Amino acid sequence: MHVCITLRFDGTRYHGFQVQKNALSVCEALQDALERLYGTRPPVKGCSRTDSGVHALAYCVSYTQPKPIALRKLPLAINRFLPEDIRVVKAQQVIPQFHARYCAQSKEYLYRIHNSPVSDPFQSGHCWRISAQLDVDAMAKAAEYLVGTHDFRAFMSAGSDIADTVRTVYFARVWREEENILFHVCADGYLYNMVRIFVGTLVEAGAGRMQPEQMKTIIESKDRAQAGDTAQAQGLFLYRVNYPESAFCNPIVQ
Repeated sequence: MHVCITLRFDGTRYHGFQVQKNALSVCEALQDALERLYGTRPPVKGCSRTDSGVHALAYCVSYTQPKPIALRKLPLAINRFLPEDIRVVKAQQVIPQFHARYCAQSKEYLYRIHNSPVSDPFQSGHCWRISAQLDVDAMAKAAEYLVGTHDFRAFMSAGSDIADTVRTVYFARVWREEENILFHVCADGYLYNMVRIFVGTLVEAGAGRMQPEQMKTIIESKDRAQAGDTAQAQGLFLYRVNYPESAFCNPIVQ
C-alpha cells in the first residue's frame, strides 16, 4: 500500500529533514522508527527540504508499506518508535505514482516573530524575538507586493544554483496577535531561504528602514543585496502542503 503520512515536529535539535552524513535529521529519526516497525528500512520521500531548526505543523512523507498496517493504526504504530519531538498525526492511502514533493500544488509557511522587549521562555526556540516595536501595518502593505508571479531572485540565498527563479505567491499576510507578529505565505514553490528573506525584508519595513512600496523595487532588482537579512530559522514553520484530491484513495484517518 502506498501511503502519505503527515508529521508535526519541533526542528530545534535536527539539521533539517534530509539525511545528513554527520548530523541528526528528521528523516533519519523517521526511518529508524519505520525500520523498527516493519523490520526493514523503506525509502521515504519528503515534501520539501527544511533548514536546521525549522519546524513543521504538517510535513508530508510518502512511502510504500513493506507490509500492510491499517491506516487507522498506522500513526500510533509509528509514534511508538519516534522521539517525542516528532509525531505522525495523519495517514492516508495515495495513488501508486504519488510523490510527496512533486505532487504538491502549493505549500504554506508560517513565520512567528515575538515582538517584545522581554523574552518569553515558552516561545524560546519557536520564534524570532525582536525587542523594538514593529509597524505591522507597514509590514502587511509590503507583503502585498509579494503576491503574484514574479522572479524572486532577490530573495534567494547566495550560492544557490537554481536557474528558474520565477515563482507564484498566492497570498502573503501579516498580522499581530498580542506580542506576536505572524507572516503566512502560500506559493507554488520556494527558492532557498526565500521565506526567511521575505521576513527579514518585511522587518525592514516594520522598523521604518524602508517604505512598503520599496518591496516592488526590490523584486524588480533581482538583487539579493537589496533585500533584508535572512530571518532566524527557529521562527519558521511548514504550515500546510496542498495536493489535488485525485492523489488520495480514501478519506484521511486521524
